[in-house]
Amino acid sequence: MNPLAIISNKKPSVLAQLVVEKLFDKKLKNFSSIEKYFLNKTGIEIGGPSRKFTTSQPIPLYDLAKKVDGCNFSSHTAWEGEIKPGDTYEYQAGKMGHQYICDGVDVPIIPKGVFDFALSCHNLEHIANPMKAVENWIKLLKPNGSAILLVLPRKESNFDHKRPTTTFEHVLEDYKNDIGEDDLTHLPEILQLHDLRFDPMAGGLENFTKRSQDNINNRCLHHHVYSLDLLEKICLHFKLKVVLKESRVGDHVVVAVN
Repeated sequence: MNPLAIISNKKPSVLAQLVVEKLFDKKLKNFSSIEKYFLNKTGIEIGGPSRKFTTSQPIPLYDLAKKVDGCNFSSHTAWEGEIKPGDTYEYQAGKMGHQYICDGVDVPIIPKGVFDFALSCHNLEHIANPMKAVENWIKLLKPNGSAILLVLPRKESNFDHKRPTTTFEHVLEDYKNDIGEDDLTHLPEILQLHDLRFDPMAGGLENFTKRSQDNINNRCLHHHVYSLDLLEKICLHFKLKVVLKESRVGDHVVVAVN
């Protein structure tokens, strides 16, 4: 959710930061330091496309890339509507990649070891077993020097602001137990603490509950709540080198290389 949508409910200090980000600080502070990992490179995006990667946005990677392919879990999603597989992935006006439709955790039909980078923007929070997903996304990358970029919502700026931040120990345990995407362990917490005022798509508690119970078919739940520290620990677990980490008002951003 765009944090600007909840300006009126935030403290003045957060409001000031939002205004600065919106008007004066569009790009990541150290964006130039990561450009080399994406310039004229070919990548795969899980759960896209994302507006944040387009021209004049905080992380304009689409302008740099040679080509970006996409992966979505279904031929119909709450965000993209109807999707067709094939060379239909329009990630930016006039720029097309290949659209894969498959599970975004196991990514079974996507070629391994062929991409220069992987992108995931406001997607990993919708995955019940995030470490398994990251592990499999790494397998899609070429060895030595390929990058993975993760953008996760910062809870203070969205409907998760009442929820506790997930610990690394928790997601590691889920990974060891091979938790599946049908897992609803966090549903009681979500139903209690999800702030419906900031989630107009939910349509009220009754509809939200019904949608959440059917999460395997819509993938709308935020299973976990992320911090920059949690993202860094996930990357380090898989022996990735973190080359950028930044928290903005609405997002946490990490770039790591193999």
